[in-house]
Amino acid sequence: MPSTRSHTRIRARGPAVLTALVWAASTALAAPAGAAAAPAGAATGRAVVHPEAVTAAQQQAVLDYWTPERMAALTTPSSSNPPKSAPDGAPWTGPDALSRTVGRLFFTNHGEDESCTATVVNSANRSTVVTAGHCVNSPDLLGDNNEWLANEMFVPGYHDGLAPYGTFVARAGVADATWLLNDEQSALKYNAYDQAFLVLNTNAAGRRVQDAVGAAQRIGFDRPGSASVHEFGYPREASGDPTRAGLPEYTGARLAHCTGQTREYPGTAQYPQPRGQWGAPCVMGGGSSGGPRIADFDPSSGIGTVVGDNTQGAFFDPSGRVCARGDAACTRHLVGPQFTSAITKPLYQAAERS
Repeated sequence: MPSTRSHTRIRARGPAVLTALVWAASTALAAPAGAAAAPAGAATGRAVVHPEAVTAAQQQAVLDYWTPERMAALTTPSSSNPPKSAPDGAPWTGPDALSRTVGRLFFTNHGEDESCTATVVNSANRSTVVTAGHCVNSPDLLGDNNEWLANEMFVPGYHDGLAPYGTFVARAGVADATWLLNDEQSALKYNAYDQAFLVLNTNAAGRRVQDAVGAAQRIGFDRPGSASVHEFGYPREASGDPTRAGLPEYTGARLAHCTGQTREYPGTAQYPQPRGQWGAPCVMGGGSSGGPRIADFDPSSGIGTVVGDNTQGAFFDPSGRVCARGDAACTRHLVGPQFTSAITKPLYQAAERS
């Protein structure tokens, strides 16, 4: 049936479901007990902390679930295409500190295995990663049956099926209460809240993630959206660029990045977006959701300030006007919410305390 879905998320699904989904219309979710729906654009700052794998048995169940075969099933087959790098998409070969702090996030969403990207940020508990809201809590394909995602496991520095610093099972998810009402229809109301944090258990060696990788990115709130940034992710496709399809950095096997000047995406007349959706030219597709948008990036150290997260694609013509996907004159950008004191900071503080 024709879709009336307002936008497409860019997490990577398993082979049973297409990577880029356009979903059908649905009704809004019921609010959790005691919660009231927020008006469009309102910043409630209501952090909800959800326990995940808390006991040793629960943690082991997640580790047992993610067999090498399950993880490999979320990697797109490679091709013989020759390497192609450009500012809007390339393999990351820079400082090791960056590749240690960004990792692949595996989880199960309504019975389907998927992956996103997450980033270790400096925190008091040394166990916090930031990602997209829809990589932690999501409705089903029709926008109904909202649930916290299962089997959340973070692998920092993931490459070619390897986990050089171990695997970290999530013990808690943190999202804004408004995001929990998301119906995948009302972009103007919900997309500013498409951001979340996970608090991780230690790895098999008993080390917290920030200690295991030996680094963390800074996190910034209320930073200017217009900036030169770097964006990172584990995409399973090169959206809109078949010449890069099947390259290792577009299969989920390796870390990819984009760099450039951001634009703010207002959405379309039919599907407007809230203020603060920023991103640079970038072809990273499904699987790059939750990846960091980093400002003030130091190429010598691999450290910068995470000012937002990747959530969706947007298209602009050379003059900066929004245009349609598939228009040869348009450039794809990878956009997402800019982090703010009103929405992001309470989530971050709740994660730090968890």
